[in-house]
Amino acid sequence: MAVYKVFLILAMTVVVSAIDSKWYDARATFYGDMGGGATMKGACGYGNLFKQGYGLATTALSTALFNDGLTCGACFEIFCTNDPKWCIPKAGSIIVTATNFCPPNYTKTKDVWCNPPQKHFDLSMRMFTKIAYYKAGVIPVRYRRVLCSKLGGVKFEIKGNPYWTLVLIYNVGGAGDVNAVNIKGSKTQWIAMTRNWGQNWQTGIVLTGQSLSFQVTLSDKAMIEFDNAAPAGWQFGQTYDGGKNF
Repeated sequence: MAVYKVFLILAMTVVVSAIDSKWYDARATFYGDMGGGATMKGACGYGNLFKQGYGLATTALSTALFNDGLTCGACFEIFCTNDPKWCIPKAGSIIVTATNFCPPNYTKTKDVWCNPPQKHFDLSMRMFTKIAYYKAGVIPVRYRRVLCSKLGGVKFEIKGNPYWTLVLIYNVGGAGDVNAVNIKGSKTQWIAMTRNWGQNWQTGIVLTGQSLSFQVTLSDKAMIEFDNAAPAGWQFGQTYDGGKNF
C-alpha cells in the first residue's frame, strides 16, 4: 500500500525542468481582466492565445527581458516572495509563456516597473491572482527560465503575398524562443529567413506552389527539421502543424 501511495504522489507531480536553475529577483503586475481579452495578440505576433494553445498562462516582459522580441515563446516559473501581506500563502509557483511586451514609460517618475533596467513581468490577471491577492497591484517575485511543455506539434501560420512570405511560428516546446529559421521549397535550397518582428519570420523568395520545409533553431541551439510541413497547395492565412515538437 505504501509503495502504491508513493507511485500516486509521483504520478501527480508536475516535473519542471529548469534551463537555468538559479532564481532571479523581479517584480510583477497584471493587465487585462480574468477573461484575458486584453492579453490577446501583442508584440510577439501571436493572435488568439486560446486557439493557439497559450490560454491565460502568459506574461508580457519588460525591456530587460524581452530582448527585442527574441524571448517571445520562452517559459518562466514565477512565485511571489517577501510580501506576507499580498503573497497568497502556500500558493506555489506559476509557469507562463512570454507572449507580449510591457513597454517603458519615460514620462513617469515612479511606478515605472517596465523601464530599463528593471526585470518585470506583466502577467495576465488570472496568473497574477494565483500567487497574490488582486489588490496588491505589484509584487516582488522570483523567477527562472524553464522548458516549455506544449501539446501537439510546432505550428506554422503562413501570411504575406506571392512575393513575400511571412511565417508566424508558435506552440514551441523546449526552450520555446525561436532564434533562427531556414525555409526550403520543394524547388529551392535552404533559405535563411530574417525575423520581421516578434516570432514572425520572412523571406522575399517566391515559394508559392511548392511544399515547404523548415529548420527551426531555439536559443539553446536545439534544432528540428520539419520536412514538408506545408503541402504544395498551402494557402496564405492557413496554419500547418509540423507534427513534432522540442
